[in-house]
Amino acid sequence: MIFLQLAVLLICIFIGARMSGIGLGVMGMIGLLILIFVFGMQPADPPLEVMLIILSVVTAAAALQAAGGMDYLVNVAGKILRKHPGQITILGPIVTYFFTLFAGTAHISYSILPIIAEVAIKARIRPERALSMSVTAAHMGITASPVSAASAALLTVLVANGIKLADILMICIPSTLIGVAVGILFVLKRGKELNEDPEFLEKMKDPAFAKNVDGEQQNSEIVLKPGAIKSVIIFGLAVLGVVLLGSFPNLLPEFSEKEGFVPGFAVNASGQVQIPSMIMMIMLAASGLIILFANTTAAQVTKASLFSSAGSATIAVFGVVWMSGTFMNHNYILIKDTLGELVTAYPWLFAIALFVLSILLFSQAATTKALMPLGLTLGMAPAYLIGIFPAVNGHFFIPGYPTLLTAIQFDRTGTTKIGKYVLNHSFMLPGLVTTAATVIAGLILQSILL
Repeated sequence: MIFLQLAVLLICIFIGARMSGIGLGVMGMIGLLILIFVFGMQPADPPLEVMLIILSVVTAAAALQAAGGMDYLVNVAGKILRKHPGQITILGPIVTYFFTLFAGTAHISYSILPIIAEVAIKARIRPERALSMSVTAAHMGITASPVSAASAALLTVLVANGIKLADILMICIPSTLIGVAVGILFVLKRGKELNEDPEFLEKMKDPAFAKNVDGEQQNSEIVLKPGAIKSVIIFGLAVLGVVLLGSFPNLLPEFSEKEGFVPGFAVNASGQVQIPSMIMMIMLAASGLIILFANTTAAQVTKASLFSSAGSATIAVFGVVWMSGTFMNHNYILIKDTLGELVTAYPWLFAIALFVLSILLFSQAATTKALMPLGLTLGMAPAYLIGIFPAVNGHFFIPGYPTLLTAIQFDRTGTTKIGKYVLNHSFMLPGLVTTAATVIAGLILQSILL
């Protein structure tokens, strides 16, 4: 019976992934209804904390975008990259990584990727190298960011085991940086040099294409809105606040000695405000402060492109994680008895499971919330789960993720591409090498630091 139930789960995930957008969420709900009415499963609790954190964090990022803060960050990135064009294969991924780590979303890379492509072409460096690793680095930055939905999802799973945000960052920031560095070394001389690439040389025979490539480099900056810098400062202080309170729980307000104290969603049994709820408060408050002091409006925030992505991400996590959680809870004993010994003997198999599920879900947060509780159930140490956390970055495997497609679009030389057999695309090997190196580094660091 479990195989039939699993088939329903996987079919809904597969169809939802092909729909993209809110597809995973709505197909997850269809699957959940089938599990309830056909198989008689009791529904699990919906992933409210992760959903609300996604809404809060992405709303703050949308406010940053509406106020011009994203444009300011892109201008800074452009100056750094254009100042050292010969190092674009190294600097492109590093800049993209840190910008994603700060913003908590890979969407910021959409504005950086055309700059990386332009600088690489002008310097006659194969754009595929810098672009493939910049996309990979952006994904890694999500699992190192203190305000990403994925990191918040991991924290909500592990916080009951005494794990703090500082523990996650202490492992994931250095491990992802090591992974990105290994990935950069891997692509540094990958493929033919641009002036030796047959496809590029063929395109250069077109006078219009050659003139465009050899023309003056565009150095014009985006005209910044009046509140751009203020919005970056407010957002940065909010990120700092999340890091401090998540790393030092003793700073959180406590109400256990207050008259009429009752624990609930936001306050735990010991009377302390829970860090997931505090993240929601801080990030939405940051949105309000940006609207008040950074020359933007609530209407402009809701019109920002990032705001619409918040709705899609929330619905996706809502449906697919609720369905997966219901399946896991119903088959808890069977899964534990069947997989417990296997995972105990070969714990690296769980990292592969995370990677495979992330290929299907196209979401680090959804993968984390769906599988990490199972890791605890199977007796895996929280520190070990932090070490393998970056394995949730498998959505480069099938070349359908927006960042991959955007990078391909911006490479006018045609070096960044999807291969004849689909899976032999420009991002496959850099992604596999970077993810493997990151997970290995994470496992080593967690054994030393936690």
